[in-house]
Amino acid sequence: MRYAIISDVHSNLEALEEVMKDIGKQNINQILCAGDIVGYCANPQQCLEVIRSLNIITIAGNHDQAACEKLDPLFFREEGKKAIYWAQKQLRKSDLDFLSGLELTYKNNDLIMAHGSLDEPDRFFYLFDITNAITTFELMDRIICFVGHTHIPQIFVREGKRSFLSDSLNITLQAGCKYLVNVGSVGQPRDNLPLASYCIYDKDNKTVEIRRVPYDINATQMKILEANLPEMLARRLAIGQ
Repeated sequence: MRYAIISDVHSNLEALEEVMKDIGKQNINQILCAGDIVGYCANPQQCLEVIRSLNIITIAGNHDQAACEKLDPLFFREEGKKAIYWAQKQLRKSDLDFLSGLELTYKNNDLIMAHGSLDEPDRFFYLFDITNAITTFELMDRIICFVGHTHIPQIFVREGKRSFLSDSLNITLQAGCKYLVNVGSVGQPRDNLPLASYCIYDKDNKTVEIRRVPYDINATQMKILEANLPEMLARRLAIGQ
């Protein structure tokens, strides 16, 4: 069984389309989305159409919940708040109903998925370092959990009582270990690399691979500016911040 896990699309249609093209070449059995389809960029409705048309198993991110008024955007930074209010005007009732119906976590026999963490998933905690990750490790009843939210691809490993950050983003799972994988962001990467990020998990071969995909950043930037969204949201895409 081969899974492709995406997260944090953030209304970036150009990035999502290129990622889907790449996924189409990877012999994938199931696509999962760890949340935040909307927010920041200028194609929220079109990105939702892609996700829904492909029947991608999806959970809610904080921007998704804010768009459908399950979370107050007043707690967001100013640029994020403006993008949410703008997106709400673009989305149809069916889009908002879809977002409202998303669960906060997903689990099957092979994996668990949350947007931020398994610890109070409705509060969307950020897992930036191993200290933040320990509680989620303790809550895992599967060997692997996939998250997003930080927009930074990382792999945390729990080996016995020892937890550490993997030096590699392409790993083979080892017996007796647990893995917490941040798949990065499709639509707004923040690891200083302006390429869309997603993950492939091959359950049978026990491998995890973070893949990076180029897309037309300029086209996405122009859409953001034409929509009168904050200029910073366009600028940051070119530098992966």
